[in-house]
Amino acid sequence: MSCGAGATGAMAVRFAMAWALALPLAAAWPNAAQAQESACGSLYFIYGPFDYRTEKHRLPVVENRHFTPRIEALIGGGTSRFAGGDIEYTLRAFPNHARALAAVMRLGLREGSMQSKGLRLSVDCHFERALRFRSDDVVVRMLFAQWLGKSKRRDEALKQLGMVKPEGNTLTLFNLGLLYAELAEHGLALQKAHELLALGQDPGNLRAVLEKAGHWRTPPATPEPAASTPGPSASASAPA
Repeated sequence: MSCGAGATGAMAVRFAMAWALALPLAAAWPNAAQAQESACGSLYFIYGPFDYRTEKHRLPVVENRHFTPRIEALIGGGTSRFAGGDIEYTLRAFPNHARALAAVMRLGLREGSMQSKGLRLSVDCHFERALRFRSDDVVVRMLFAQWLGKSKRRDEALKQLGMVKPEGNTLTLFNLGLLYAELAEHGLALQKAHELLALGQDPGNLRAVLEKAGHWRTPPATPEPAASTPGPSASASAPA
């Protein structure tokens, strides 16, 4: 066997091994048919997809090359010419990578484009993929709502926010309030501020935003329970 043929054979073996490692992930995927049918492409990737919230131990493999501080700041690419290429690689491995989604959103806003330089998929597609991967990720949904609002799709943004369930999480309530205020839904923003107060949390900057907009209202005081009228003393003498 020639040296060239040996190198080619070794490459084929490495490729086959990579796919052998990836296939069990695909076979175990709970919504395989749904994942394949989207116009934004399959979620399957040679490394991943992994959940950004629960599989952080896998992040260095991707972030050390494809999501460095320089790339996150949109200064330039690492392994590709433009930052968008490396950010997209990160989002293929971790579709719900919140910081990478925030970066791809900033890139779209900076360039005024749905599909910025270096991206094969649109910003919308990256959010669609993230929510298809983990529909319960409230951070992703709120980031998507922010992107929709900033790209002049207010009704769609409100629809996304309406699907966020804070379930007593004060940080989620706070961010929801800020996003509602950003969309000029001050009544809903005030409601979230009052919910924070009810949980014993200071709305802080959310209150300041509402005050500046002239929409802050102190929640009505909860009425004290009426004092019960004491009955006759057990020791009182019976009437004559």
